[in-house]
Amino acid sequence: MTATSIEKVNGHAPGFDAVALAKAEAIRTEAASKAEAARIEAEGKAAAERTLAREQAEKDRIANDRARMRLEKEQADHTAYLAKKDAEKAKADAEKEKSQQAAADEADREAQQLAEQERSENLWKWGARGIYIVGLVIAAPVQFLAFWDEKRPFMIAAPALLEGLALVLACGAAWAVAHKRDVLPYRIGIMAGALIAAGINLWHGLTDPAIGLNAGLIGAIASLGGPIVLMAYEHGIAQKADGIPSFRERRAAERAKRETDAAREAARVEKQAAEGRAAADKAAAQARADEEQRRKDADRREHHPEVWAVADALRSARGSAFVTEQIWAEAWLLVTGCKTVGITPDIEARGRAQQARAKAVTEVPIIGDFSLVESHRPPRAKRDPDAPDGRRGNGGTPPLRRSGDAPPPSPLARTQARIERTTEKDPK
Repeated sequence: MTATSIEKVNGHAPGFDAVALAKAEAIRTEAASKAEAARIEAEGKAAAERTLAREQAEKDRIANDRARMRLEKEQADHTAYLAKKDAEKAKADAEKEKSQQAAADEADREAQQLAEQERSENLWKWGARGIYIVGLVIAAPVQFLAFWDEKRPFMIAAPALLEGLALVLACGAAWAVAHKRDVLPYRIGIMAGALIAAGINLWHGLTDPAIGLNAGLIGAIASLGGPIVLMAYEHGIAQKADGIPSFRERRAAERAKRETDAAREAARVEKQAAEGRAAADKAAAQARADEEQRRKDADRREHHPEVWAVADALRSARGSAFVTEQIWAEAWLLVTGCKTVGITPDIEARGRAQQARAKAVTEVPIIGDFSLVESHRPPRAKRDPDAPDGRRGNGGTPPLRRSGDAPPPSPLARTQARIERTTEKDPK
């Protein structure tokens, strides 16, 4: 520090003013401390701003990374969603195409079946009519020979009557089938006319050498065969029109019914077996529960007779079959005064004493090497016990303390104290 000598002020020699110097020193010290505080505050703000900027940059980076990852995830989810929709659409299209193909195949099968039915029906219809015509061709000449009489030529119309009777009645039976009328009278008439014609052919074959047995027998078969075949055809048409199931359909229905009955019976047997097993399991569980309840009752009666007496009284008063857990808890509270089953006042007292002791041990201040008191100051050097007392040299008066005698606080403590002083003087 450089001192400036002032010889005269206003023609007079200046005197030494210690108070003014002290005030000036105080002002300089205060200005220096304020400047230092402002510098420290500016450094702190700058450091805080840098820290905030770094934290903000880190937050922005993390936010950008998260936004990028979220965008990537959304893009991946959207891609997966599109792929899933495409797969579902492809699957739906495949199923639709498959169902359409199955429907087309079913329609083809039905069409083929219908065509086959029509073809077979046409064959059967014209076959039956053809057989009737062939039978008529065979039986009519035999009857013409049988009924020919030169004296009575009108008898030549008798074969037409006999064979035409069966034909007309067959046409009547077809009409009855088409109009859902009773066809039995027509069938009786057909068989009666056919039997009469067959009998006449066979009789004339036996009695007339001009006709012969062979022609008479074949004529009789022809007279019966044609109407029988035509009547069988009409019978099938009538059953189809009336919705009467055929023998094959009835056999399939009976088979399906037997299978259904068997499945129903198997299900019933299985259900009965399952109910039996469930009942057995329930009985076994109830037996185990009863055994466990008996064990609990015996154990409580033996080790807690006073509580058991109250619990048994509560059970009897409430009409319960056994001492439930609720009844036992109420009885325990009434007898011991403790809400927790199994805890007695002695156990509660010992537990609270141990808790108080643990609390006292954990909350007592630490004294010794591990104490945190004056931890901001550096450790003092231990004084030699043989060193003379410094106060004895001046008659017991304590020595004058000077700057530097005590160890200075740590730099962190000085900085913190300076910041606190600055905050107290300038709260803003």
